[in-house]
Amino acid sequence: MAARVIRAASLALALLAAPVAAQEAAVAPGGVLRVLDKITGIVTDLDLAAGETGTVGHLSIELEECRYPADNPAGDAYEHLVVRYQKIEEPVFRGWIIASAPALNAMDHPRYDVWALRCRTS
Repeated sequence: MAARVIRAASLALALLAAPVAAQEAAVAPGGVLRVLDKITGIVTDLDLAAGETGTVGHLSIELEECRYPADNPAGDAYEHLVVRYQKIEEPVFRGWIIASAPALNAMDHPRYDVWALRCRTS
């Protein structure tokens, strides 16, 4: 009995230690993101092409790239954004935002929230 438990535990540890297969990602021509102005309560969706910049209130948001699972185009979206506040050159946020986990790498701003919705695949 104890040997069976030890074998089961060893197998479980081996499975956990095995490398996870990387999921192939495809690059989309654009993406959709949502912006919330926390003061006015206004929500705005931006549909941007890769490399395009959109403006909402005092924010300037550039979508550098949008990726999605290659085997599931309707799946999760990963958007790389550069966000600037007013006309300040230094970004208030630069990085990846994941649609299914927006808090994982959230933009920390007192007035605005920005999150990824989906990639545009066509």
